[in-house]
Amino acid sequence: MHQYRGTVTVRAVLFDFSGTLFRLEQDESWLAGVTDESGKQWDLEAQTELMRRMTAPTQQVVKLSQEYQQAWDERDLYPDQHRKVYLEVLRSSGLTDPAQAEALYSRLIDPDCWTPYPDAAPVVRRLNEAGIRTAVISNIAFDIRPALDRVGIGDLFDSVLMSYVEGVIKPDPKLFLRACERIDVEPEQALMIGDSVEADGAATEVGCRFAHVEPSPTDERPDALLRAVADHGVSL
Repeated sequence: MHQYRGTVTVRAVLFDFSGTLFRLEQDESWLAGVTDESGKQWDLEAQTELMRRMTAPTQQVVKLSQEYQQAWDERDLYPDQHRKVYLEVLRSSGLTDPAQAEALYSRLIDPDCWTPYPDAAPVVRRLNEAGIRTAVISNIAFDIRPALDRVGIGDLFDSVLMSYVEGVIKPDPKLFLRACERIDVEPEQALMIGDSVEADGAATEVGCRFAHVEPSPTDERPDALLRAVADHGVSL
């Protein structure tokens, strides 16, 4: 594992997307009328668990057959595999009505359905004003750029790397190195912020710094991104 020197100045901040800049938080209407096989309405706890399964960054959330296991492994590389396996995740989780599963899956891949963390836009704007380069590195199978544009920060990022476009998924070190190359910084000059120690924390293998944030509900995490950059010597 590479080690960065504490004296190296942070010249770039790399962000994960899901659970870091934005979070998929269900509207009450999304699961209205959804029932299990016995006809019982899903309670809030069951709904929350279902959404967790739809957005878990790395860990496999249900047992899958060999057919679906391959789709799971390739879900962030190919949109068709992503759709295939998440419809199976919904079915395995008790959402057995195909129409309801399709409707909920469509929310997952709709960038307008994702909620930004309160400090996401402010921290990106302040980094831009301070001359610090920024990029997004996301394991994702749909275009997240409209979500960034919706909150007015899309054009502030120097690069947006999405796994299904790049053909590489975190924790592969090639993705972090590629991001640093595109924004013209050395890995030792970059800070990676993300909610997955396994996926995002692998940035340390190429020399980047890493700050972990919890993928908490957006109303419970007002300033984690600002604190993360401050902890690594970036004053905004």
